[in-house]
Amino acid sequence: MTSISRLLDNKRISWALIYFIVIGMITINVVLALKTIDELAKTQKSLTNTGEVILALDKLHILVLSAETGQRGYLLTENKDYLAPYQEALSLVLSQIQKVKALQTDMVADLDKQQVLLELVATKLDELTYTVELALNDKEKRAIRTVMTGRGKNLYNEIKTYFDELQNAEVKHRYNLYKKLNKIEKEAQVTFSISAITSFLLLFGLWFLVRINNKTEQQYKDTLEQQNEKLADEVKERTKELTLYSEELSRSNRELEDFAFVASHDLQEPLRKIRAFGDRLMTTYATEIDPKGQDYLQRMYNAAERMSNLINDLLEYSRINTRGKQFVSVALDEVLEAVLDDLEVAIEESKAEIIVTALPVINGDKSQLDQLFLNLLSNAIKFKKEAVSPHINIDYKETMVFDPQLETDSLWYEITVKDNGIGFSQEFEDKIFIPFQRLHARSQYKGTGIGLAVCRRIVERHGGIISVQSEVNVGSEFTIKIPHDFTFTTTS
Repeated sequence: MTSISRLLDNKRISWALIYFIVIGMITINVVLALKTIDELAKTQKSLTNTGEVILALDKLHILVLSAETGQRGYLLTENKDYLAPYQEALSLVLSQIQKVKALQTDMVADLDKQQVLLELVATKLDELTYTVELALNDKEKRAIRTVMTGRGKNLYNEIKTYFDELQNAEVKHRYNLYKKLNKIEKEAQVTFSISAITSFLLLFGLWFLVRINNKTEQQYKDTLEQQNEKLADEVKERTKELTLYSEELSRSNRELEDFAFVASHDLQEPLRKIRAFGDRLMTTYATEIDPKGQDYLQRMYNAAERMSNLINDLLEYSRINTRGKQFVSVALDEVLEAVLDDLEVAIEESKAEIIVTALPVINGDKSQLDQLFLNLLSNAIKFKKEAVSPHINIDYKETMVFDPQLETDSLWYEITVKDNGIGFSQEFEDKIFIPFQRLHARSQYKGTGIGLAVCRRIVERHGGIISVQSEVNVGSEFTIKIPHDFTFTTTS
């Protein structure tokens, strides 16, 4: 699975690189295309503008010639028919001058020449108007003399020189623009050809990669299916083994329980006889047995009693899971009330003070919960400090605990039993929950050393955990945590 994950990661990286390459190529092609289009648009605009400038200058030139032709025709013939084209040309020249001024030539260096040309044209118009007005005022000879001075001709020659220079410059500029346009068109053809080829290659590459990807995915799918089938077979085999193991364990537990029952019954019988005959000896022959013999009998009787208690406790410990009752709703307040009633004599003798917080109703085995609180409270009373009355606090709260299986927080009941007894060193925390482990001599405190082991088995059967915090001569605090929704069914 690790190799497949690595291959999938490499595949994602490869596709990411391909994606960026494709996007980069498309971006470059778009930028080049936009740049080509922009250059084409600018060049075309310059061509249009240059053509308009050339036409405007040609029209202005023709209008000046028309006005001068009309002026000369009138002066030579004194025929007023020539005034009509003259006056028409004169009015058009004025408007044409404004049009030329409005045009923006690309030839910035020729703007001064254009300005001089327009000034010369205006001067020419003044000269034409002056001579025509002289003729109209019956001063034809003076007008002709003015024309014959050659001033008008010189002025026209100067105007024509500027016309020619400006038109030649615009024509040359238009020629250069046509060359540039032709070059741009060729570059555009190359650019769009490259873009087309690149797009085709990209499409072909993507198609090829998609085919490879589909083939690779199919291989991954086949591999995963094979691994899933293998895993399913392994799980099936493991489940079969676990089922057999579970059945074997159940059978072994039943055999152990039967053995424990038979063993306890068979062991109890000689113990009962030992105790019975010990009682008869102590009753019938008490006067005939010396004090030392009576001490021996008493020790034998006590040992038999301890052995009987130990057998009963061991049998009870072994039956916690196998002989537990079905879970039902149990009010812990009622359980604790019954336990305190059972411990009434011990509580009065030790002058114990027990403070209880209201406890919840939980799902559990009532008889085992009775045993749990009976063991904890009897220990708290038994392991008290010398000449100090036991003070026991039983508290309850709800807490949220993260459940890794459900991947969410779940509700747990948390019950604490705190006392002010003799306590013990915290390093023995795990030891006290092991059967037959004792921290004190039997002569100091009675018991078989199995009570807290029974408590842990009961709490674990309820899906919970039990822990303890303790300090020597300060006291102990047992914490029981049980999940809110735990359900347990008895095994047959």
